[in-house]
Amino acid sequence: MYDNLKSLGISNPDEIDRYSLRQEANNDILKIYFHKDKGEFFAKSVKFKYPRQRKTVLADGGGQGYKEIQEISPNLRYVIDELDQICQQDRSEVDLKRKILDDLRHLENVVSHKIAEIEADLDKLTRNK
Repeated sequence: MYDNLKSLGISNPDEIDRYSLRQEANNDILKIYFHKDKGEFFAKSVKFKYPRQRKTVLADGGGQGYKEIQEISPNLRYVIDELDQICQQDRSEVDLKRKILDDLRHLENVVSHKIAEIEADLDKLTRNK
């Protein structure tokens, strides 16, 4: 699993926190950030440079002109697919944790209001005697 990341020398892909991708001249720059260890100010990161792939394509729907375009390297696409799998998995876990905490807070409010309501009913019963 994550063969493309491992081929880059990333032995433990589960430690990846996030990544960034930017274009610089004729290259794509991929920067992968890892989870921070306790007490670290900055996250560890590694940077990779991928030359953009050049293609010559027909311009203007069948005319005589051709134009050169640049696009992302296929190898980089495979790496990004794996990074997306890792980063989206982390995001969904964070979303699930947030949902559980929200549910707990809601339940806490409901229970505290119900306890207050029962105590008020008990108070009414003891005052009437």
